[in-house]
Amino acid sequence: MTCQHCGVPIPAGSRRDRRYCSHNCNALASYYRRKAGIAPPPRWQHPALRSDNLLVRTAAEHARQLGQTNDWSPSTIRCTIDGLTTLLDDLPPGSRVQSSQVRARIPRKPPILRVTQVLTDLDLLDDDTVPTIRSWIDRNTEQLPPGFAEPVRAWLLTLLDGDRRARPRSPSSLYVYFSFVRPAIQRWAVDRDHLREITRADVAAVLKPLRGHQHRTTVAALRSLFQFAKRRGLVFANPTTRLKATRVEPTLMPLIDTAIHAIEQATTNPVQRLIVALAVVHAARAATIRQLTLDDLDLPNHRITLAGHTQRLSELTRHALRTWLEHRRTAWPHSPNRHVLISARTAIATTPVSNVYLQNQIRGLGVTTDRLRQDRILHEALTVGADPLHLSLVFNLSLSTASRYADIAQQLLADQPGFDASSR
Repeated sequence: MTCQHCGVPIPAGSRRDRRYCSHNCNALASYYRRKAGIAPPPRWQHPALRSDNLLVRTAAEHARQLGQTNDWSPSTIRCTIDGLTTLLDDLPPGSRVQSSQVRARIPRKPPILRVTQVLTDLDLLDDDTVPTIRSWIDRNTEQLPPGFAEPVRAWLLTLLDGDRRARPRSPSSLYVYFSFVRPAIQRWAVDRDHLREITRADVAAVLKPLRGHQHRTTVAALRSLFQFAKRRGLVFANPTTRLKATRVEPTLMPLIDTAIHAIEQATTNPVQRLIVALAVVHAARAATIRQLTLDDLDLPNHRITLAGHTQRLSELTRHALRTWLEHRRTAWPHSPNRHVLISARTAIATTPVSNVYLQNQIRGLGVTTDRLRQDRILHEALTVGADPLHLSLVFNLSLSTASRYADIAQQLLADQPGFDASSR
């Protein structure tokens, strides 16, 4: 390309919409154009918008409209169209793009998330990627001895997908179960070659040094593994039959005033204040906070719906919500996401923020959302006299959970007769 004013070659690597070799030539060309009464040249458009390939042209136009709606930068729009052109230019008619091709074929610069969104909107994307949890299962079970690897892998996949007798478990449950089973298998593999060789004495030897939650969780994980293996005929006998886990006495204590004051001082941005308000005032779980949508809010009537349970919105939470929504509207004014909490990644999508994002927001507070939630329920139990029915109605708890908090509150009140819950 050459400069449209002086004819000097434009430096290599310049933007495709560059017309002049320098700002001086740009200014002179504009001056002479105005002096001659000539209209300015039309704005540069991506070649894909005029492509002979209907599919490329449609995708490029959709990316341009989507970028304008969601305030993408011009560079992001250009790079997104570049990626779409690479993927769709030679796509056979009636075919679809595989998710694995998106990362493999397009250059590194195009924003893959935007390219994927356009392909999804046009129904041109097939998701053939292996879920992270399945890759994790394959990678970790391959490190086990041969006689244990296949049974454990089949067990984890059954936990993940479920079967006729069990519901699917969350990936976090698999991480926890495997983290407690792996040390036992590594110990057994020293003098055992297969899972079917494990005896009750071997299980007892593994459990003997464990205490508290470690003992209880290990028992639950081993029972799940051997029950699965017995149903599938992978072992002759279940060595965990009638195995009982030690009862873990509740040790939950209310947060002290110093800790509460430190948390208040550490909340420095709108998203932190909102997360803390929902957990401290309404005892909302992390998943409930992530799934909260704009449709669940009724700010004029001071109402909020959390996990299907409508309750009165406190002034503290209402103020935190208004502050966050103003920030949200300023940062992402055209976001299609209906969730209350959004990030730079989810602002262009419709999915909730991840649990990692939520926990990272309060990492510096020294507590988790679960701990704040537990403290709120425990404080209510201490205030109303450990009434499980009241806890169940206020926080939408199951009777067993409400009774557990009531029992803890009764123990605290019995141990500290001078404890005054209303002073907090």
